[in-house]
Amino acid sequence: MSEAALATVEAVVARGGDADDVVRAVVAALHDAGYAWAGILFVEDGALSLGPDAGTPGTAGRTTVPVVWDGEPVAELAVEGATPEDAPFLARVAELVAGHCLVGWDTGGEAWNP
Repeated sequence: MSEAALATVEAVVARGGDADDVVRAVVAALHDAGYAWAGILFVEDGALSLGPDAGTPGTAGRTTVPVVWDGEPVAELAVEGATPEDAPFLARVAELVAGHCLVGWDTGGEAWNP
């Protein structure tokens, strides 16, 4: 994916705000960047649950990247239409959104600030 797409995602995350709004804006930016579909699946009670998504899921190959917070998987970033060359880009996006994907993750009572 392009440097412009990464810059857009970085700007969304840097702007901050409500975690749900950030994740929605990131998947929209991924769709706008050319992926047929993009979504975040949250880990809730040990299973993946689809959260915000953009585009229309179809038959394009789906690529998934784990989203990890403090060494634990908290979500999965999924896109359709990625190429193998997109792997570093998608890994970076997963890193950027990790702090905003703690919806189903138990923080152990600790306050968190993505």
